[in-house]
Amino acid sequence: MSVAEITKLPVREKFQILEALWEDLSDKIEDIPLTEADRDLLDHRLARIESGAAEILEWDDVKPTIGEA
Repeated sequence: MSVAEITKLPVREKFQILEALWEDLSDKIEDIPLTEADRDLLDHRLARIESGAAEILEWDDVKPTIGEA
């Protein structure tokens, strides 16, 4: 499937493709090199979560709210 074909799909189908891609990529996450800036950003976000300044939301809880305004 080409990018042009994907852009013509309904949003729900695009999210299904996105979920499949994310699942595949998550299996390979250790193979992705991080720059110093990437590592700093991740460390900052983790510190915010650990301090309670930010929280992690479950995807299944957030997914139904996408597109709500």
